[in-house]
Amino acid sequence: MTQKFGKDLTTGSIPRHLLQFSIPMLIGNIIQVGHSIVNTIWVGHLVGKDAVGAVGVSTPVLFILIGISMGITMATTILVAQYYGAKNYEMVNTTVNNSFSLAIIVAVLLVTLGIIYRDNILIMLNTPVNNFEMASGYLKVSFLAFIPIYIVVLISSILRGIGDTVTPLIFMAIGVGINIILDPFLIGGWSIFPHNGLIGAAYATLVAQIIAMVLCIVYLNRKEHVIALNPRKLALNRKMTSIILKIGFPSMIQQSLVSLSALFVVTFVNAFGAAATNAFGAVGRIDMVAIMPALSMSMAASTLTGQNLGAKKPERVKEVFKWGVIMSATITIMISLFAILFSNTIFAMFGLANDAEVVEIGTSYLRIAGSCYIFFAVMFITNGIANGSGHTLMTMFFSLFSLWVVRVPFSWILSKTSLGVTGIWIAVALSFFVTMIISFAYYFSGRWKKSVIRPTKIETPVMD
Repeated sequence: MTQKFGKDLTTGSIPRHLLQFSIPMLIGNIIQVGHSIVNTIWVGHLVGKDAVGAVGVSTPVLFILIGISMGITMATTILVAQYYGAKNYEMVNTTVNNSFSLAIIVAVLLVTLGIIYRDNILIMLNTPVNNFEMASGYLKVSFLAFIPIYIVVLISSILRGIGDTVTPLIFMAIGVGINIILDPFLIGGWSIFPHNGLIGAAYATLVAQIIAMVLCIVYLNRKEHVIALNPRKLALNRKMTSIILKIGFPSMIQQSLVSLSALFVVTFVNAFGAAATNAFGAVGRIDMVAIMPALSMSMAASTLTGQNLGAKKPERVKEVFKWGVIMSATITIMISLFAILFSNTIFAMFGLANDAEVVEIGTSYLRIAGSCYIFFAVMFITNGIANGSGHTLMTMFFSLFSLWVVRVPFSWILSKTSLGVTGIWIAVALSFFVTMIISFAYYFSGRWKKSVIRPTKIETPVMD
């Protein structure tokens, strides 16, 4: 295999690479979050505030699946980036085929378990009666949609590893565009379609993601791309699977811990009634908007780190850190200011402006947690560098400490005081700050310079 696709990030301007790499991902993330917001607007106006709360309760449950599956996608991105940076294209191909095989097995297993136990999960979350039935139906269809979503996300992760962020953007935009068009028809029963309520939003996602997945696979196969999906080459390789799990397991645990902690926080919030649940469901969409620029820059930092360490150029990673922090922090500060200054407009957009209690609870969250978005914006850059070097165990530790030593315990403790639900918001803000401090300490220790992967020394495993 030759360097037919992708982009070499081991030479040239670091700021330019960060921008060129992260902007398509940021646009893609904005499109995704924009769809989530539009979807919530349709749900709020066509179904009602309890449906917004049902989506808010369901989201952390779906993120559990995403968190587990992210282990494979993260490991794949890291391996592909480092093999690509080392010009070991045969190992790029081996990694891709093995990752597809592993992803299919994991996705089917997770979806099956999710559908079977969704009601049990909602009961454990103390889901209010007003939200329970809608959340259950929404989860059932959303779990099915996870399979095509996961395949598309894996393809996007592989493409990022070789420096291509434009192709994933195109297919993401197609999927989201179809989804947005279908939403009002399937939710509100427009035209010849039946009125499905909240579950219609899940149906729209399922249909749109299947179309996006099929189009993506067909396109890549016709281009004879390096990551073209060839069923005849799909197989689990013992050595490669072991490498993926070694790198991906900490990331899997990390993402799962994030999602699981969110479930605990949702449980604490639900204890304060439907108004708190509905408000938290709305501000969760703002959190997603705030995270997107930092997440996009983190992924860019990870790929640049991977390729440059693979090419034995660790000095370039310091530039990745400096410019990544500057760019991520600047954008996130602007989002924080918007969330704080225009909170009433945000709730009106979701159809919640007439519920004074919901607006009051949600506004308090944005003022406390929203003012601290800058902390996780900086943290994401150091995490991206750690992940790019293969040190996913460290980012798992960061999440473990921040979420399970700070956020969850303090959310529970402070919510039992006179602060009430506001105590949960303070715990969330505190966890942002703690994570930034410990991730900074890791970066300046310089341990990331020693990559855990040796792309040029790993022999191509014999396929089973």
